[in-house]
Amino acid sequence: MSGSASLGLTAPLQAAIAEAEELIANAPFIRTEADRLEGYDYLAGRIRMAMQTAFDYDLEQPVFINPTHQFSRQGLDNPDAVYFTAYLREGVSYVIRGRRGTSADLSFQVMGGSYSADSAATSLMAFDDRELDVAEDGSFEFTYTAETGAKTLIVREVFNDWDNETRGTLTIERVDTIGQPRRALSADLLRKKYEVAARSLTSSIQTWFAFPHFFQYKEPVNTLTAPASTPGGLSSQFSSIGHYELGEDEAMVVSVPRCDDCTYQAIQIGSDWYASTDYETHQTSLTKAQAHTDDDGVMRFVISEQPPALLDGTPAPAANWLETTGHRTGPIMLRWQQLTRALSAADGPTVEVVPVAEVAKRLPGLAGLTPEEYADRIAARQRAVARRMIS
Repeated sequence: MSGSASLGLTAPLQAAIAEAEELIANAPFIRTEADRLEGYDYLAGRIRMAMQTAFDYDLEQPVFINPTHQFSRQGLDNPDAVYFTAYLREGVSYVIRGRRGTSADLSFQVMGGSYSADSAATSLMAFDDRELDVAEDGSFEFTYTAETGAKTLIVREVFNDWDNETRGTLTIERVDTIGQPRRALSADLLRKKYEVAARSLTSSIQTWFAFPHFFQYKEPVNTLTAPASTPGGLSSQFSSIGHYELGEDEAMVVSVPRCDDCTYQAIQIGSDWYASTDYETHQTSLTKAQAHTDDDGVMRFVISEQPPALLDGTPAPAANWLETTGHRTGPIMLRWQQLTRALSAADGPTVEVVPVAEVAKRLPGLAGLTPEEYADRIAARQRAVARRMIS
């Protein structure tokens, strides 16, 4: 229809993008131009998430969407996880089918409401694949009728061994609408979708600005909590949280016993945007399968900007080095999943901040890698992330 006037449907989103840019550009924790540029990259991910959430969202014909990944980071996203979200309607029955891969954990969580700048969402139900009836070929199926207050079903597929564990498959069907055509497009429907995207964009930025202050940033700097059941989290997940502040010549040494009473154990550091940092081309997280464990059963991680030298002075990256990638401050999180017992403080981390130059003296058994070995390790990370990527 040539010559027709614009419907003006994108106006709310245009205004929201402008508001979001101001929020990002004036974030209180920006110290450097690199911080600001990272914020604009983060903004692109928030726009992408908002559009995906609004336009893939369909209560009549639900699908699992993947709003969080390396191009759309949020909520201190776990580098080891693939996230799926489906939106629910109260009182409606859904069939969830899949084929179990070989990942360390596959968990399901029903949330009431959503995270906001004022509060966390409510977890109504949480369980992992140990409660599923999985056939010999890995297939499973279950029916869930959305209870009062249920808004979203979140599924996390979590990998401990990136090199060898494989992805599964997952689908969701609404029982009373399967086989029916999707609603036809209309100006009103599209207007609502653009409005949803606009609200989602600004609210998500405000939420993740506020969220770490509910938890991580309530703790003293350069400390980590004893392991505890994750608030509002998964049924079998424990976590330890904190945040760091390090000078260029300082390192944080985090020592934690390797736990064999769980399928997954890991540590990650993030940015003040409360998002993961580059875990593809830098080592900013490690699982127990990726990390070096000392003879006493303890994994000792070194968090610093520069790699600590070995005891003989060799400037080799440590096997358990976590790169701060230019971030002087940021959150830290340790996770344990599919636990078969509760954890105590003895299972948790201890922390020491030391000059980078003294790390080797404090850790004489520090395992090092040659530059070639470290490059191979990063290449393996890139390939593993690419294998499990969903856009």
